[in-house]
Amino acid sequence: MNLTTARLVELRRDARIERDALLEHRGRLGEDPADALSVTPSVDELVVCTIRDEMLEDRDQLAEFSMARLAARGSGPDADAHRRNADRVEFELLREIAAAVPQLAVAVWGVAHDLDVAGDPENGGSAGA
Repeated sequence: MNLTTARLVELRRDARIERDALLEHRGRLGEDPADALSVTPSVDELVVCTIRDEMLEDRDQLAEFSMARLAARGSGPDADAHRRNADRVEFELLREIAAAVPQLAVAVWGVAHDLDVAGDPENGGSAGA
């Protein structure tokens, strides 16, 4: 991955606009500002998600990944397997981002916190544990 400083500045600018819009939307819905701030992703977390999606698209895996995430939300017998598989793919992408862009490492681990990458469904481990 080749992310220039100028591209990172652009991504952060766009993410700041997106985050402001999310916060304004939550405020207009009457949500407590402190609650809205605590659950809204940081600017860098939004940047990480954008880079992750761009990487998936560049590798022609975005549709497949999105379908796995959708299947994971279902109630079918394979939902847990789809979630774990998508979590593992996402975790590997996030590791690449952290290695390539060290200034996003904290945000990467924030995004990865809820991913189940332990590989053992009996233990239910997560990346954040």
